[in-house]
Amino acid sequence: MGEAPLPRDIVLLVDDSPEALGFLTDALEQSGFSVLIATSGQAALNIADRITPDLILLDAVMPSMDGFETCRRMKANVAVSQVPVIFMTGLTETEHVVHALESGGVDYLSKPINIDELRARIRVHLRNARSAQSARVALDAAGRHLLAVKKDGTIHWSTPQATRLVNAATGNDDGLDIVVKHIAAWMADGDKANPGRDNVLSISHGGQPALQLSLLGAIGADEYLFRLTAANQRSDDGVLRQHFSLTHRESEVLLWIAKGKSNRDIGEILGLSSRTVNKHLEQIYVKLGVENRASAAVKAAHVLHEI
Repeated sequence: MGEAPLPRDIVLLVDDSPEALGFLTDALEQSGFSVLIATSGQAALNIADRITPDLILLDAVMPSMDGFETCRRMKANVAVSQVPVIFMTGLTETEHVVHALESGGVDYLSKPINIDELRARIRVHLRNARSAQSARVALDAAGRHLLAVKKDGTIHWSTPQATRLVNAATGNDDGLDIVVKHIAAWMADGDKANPGRDNVLSISHGGQPALQLSLLGAIGADEYLFRLTAANQRSDDGVLRQHFSLTHRESEVLLWIAKGKSNRDIGEILGLSSRTVNKHLEQIYVKLGVENRASAAVKAAHVLHEI
């Protein structure tokens, strides 16, 4: 049995010219890419809602919705926000190039398109996009609760760990929507939105502190990196750790038990397997002298309410 062929990279090609579409489709398919075709900006948005391409080739000048507006709308779609967009344009004036980049494009090619140059640019940007994605996956695997936002407060990307923590702390499956509103207002204050040791945004939920976002710094011209922690998590789990002689991880598990979270939720928040959570629970029960999670939660809550 031979090895299964590697999946082809998907290029979404957007152009209102049938001649350009035919020429570029043939060239891309001969280069080993799978090609999706859209003849308008709206058609491209419809396709991107169903299928996430690996790269988008976008004509700048089209009727109804031009490439710049199409790109801006695509970038608002979280699933497509990290997909590299290369503009194709006969407009080589500086203002048009700047417009393409400000709209979210990573590069541009002047028409008529040189196929060898097109192939080279595509491969570079696919490689860069994969490197960025690998970095985010690595951060998540390391249990990092990180969130990147743009200047206007909208989310650029979030590690799944951060998303789970936000949802758990806010008690809402759309917790990121709540966080975005707070970040946008905070970022609008230029004095606050500068990296600093005490640069922390606190978010409350139900009248109680829920999350703390620490601004780590800027990545490029329009990307700011935040680290998320559950509000009071350090002090609370520290109290539990000291009072019951727990390990660091046991105190974290006990804290989330006291907050009413299930084993599955705790595993997702802390990046642990269900089996590992159960192992920690066994030790917690022994150290607290209890037989079940309800009793452990009551004991933990009693200690925390005393501080």
